[in-house]
Amino acid sequence: MSTASSSVAIVGAGVIGLATAVELAQSGINVDVFDPAPASGATHHAGGMLAPAAEVVYQQDPLFPLMQASGKWYPELIAAVAKHSDLDTGYRDEGTLVVAADRADSQHLSELMDYQNAHGMQVERITVRQARSLEPGLSPRLAGAVSIPGDTQVFPRQWALALYDAAENLGVRFHRTKVTRIDDGVDGGMVHTEEGTFAADQVVLAAGLGANGLSGWSQPLRPVYGDILRLRVPEQRRPLLNRVVRGFVEDRPIYLIPRGDGTIAVGATSREDSLHAPLAGGVYDLLRDAIRVLPGIEDCEFLEATTGARPGTPDDLPYLGRVSDRLIVSTGYFRHGILLAAFGARCTRELVLGEDPSIDLSACDPLRFAR
Repeated sequence: MSTASSSVAIVGAGVIGLATAVELAQSGINVDVFDPAPASGATHHAGGMLAPAAEVVYQQDPLFPLMQASGKWYPELIAAVAKHSDLDTGYRDEGTLVVAADRADSQHLSELMDYQNAHGMQVERITVRQARSLEPGLSPRLAGAVSIPGDTQVFPRQWALALYDAAENLGVRFHRTKVTRIDDGVDGGMVHTEEGTFAADQVVLAAGLGANGLSGWSQPLRPVYGDILRLRVPEQRRPLLNRVVRGFVEDRPIYLIPRGDGTIAVGATSREDSLHAPLAGGVYDLLRDAIRVLPGIEDCEFLEATTGARPGTPDDLPYLGRVSDRLIVSTGYFRHGILLAAFGARCTRELVLGEDPSIDLSACDPLRFAR
């Protein structure tokens, strides 16, 4: 058995664990991260939209301030990574358009815009002609459009690589091994892995769906699957799209995300079943609805269809907080893991340092369902 010491051990190297590692390391904290396959889970299949307004879902009001705070803090995280890594993050700030395919979808769009405005979000109704002047590839048959200029995006696969690189350059040690158990003792935490046991003053459990069963902490987590497509735009058609376009097509949500490498991501379905691969029906629905919004999709090369399992909680709010003197839980970010990475990283750093969090974390209490 090998034994090493560190100040903080992070279990999990998805976007939450990686962002937390950067946040802690740049504060001068010694960090070890444990994950047999970094950024291979939900992060690998994510869309990457940093969209506190566009991502709003009815009756999830406690989530809105977390999303807005994270969006506000994200530029600091981007800057920290850029300072310590030369890798591209895929960060883009052109904003978001939200479009409606028919009259009923346009009514849905109007009601959603009223809800967003009531919660202090910057959302502007524009004409379809104005939307098409911004994005000429949009269908002329659309029935409505909204502009959200404050939304941004990262390319999650590039973002994860940049986070990993920045963390390494800051001195973070990565252990590509599976964690089998975490012991929370008086003198510190013990992280048991397939390659040995490691001691840490504090442990951050950021293992997504794998968080349950590793320590004494256990709360409801469910996998929510989402099918996402990746298409390549032919050279002669570029840029087919310049900004994120979200839409409603017969009340079905759709989004299209342009990447700097000439590809477009199309997503995403949402299902709670036990099927780990993309569904034919889901792929068909996404392509059909994407073509209705952006007809030029028909000319794109089909590169891949993948499915990611996102960790959902019963109320769709994350688990973030201290469960003991030595253990902090940070998981359950559901559909908002990329967006909430800045929030999770910053608040975890504050918890580690014994500081008051920058935002009220009571809605994220990791023991709320046990009580």
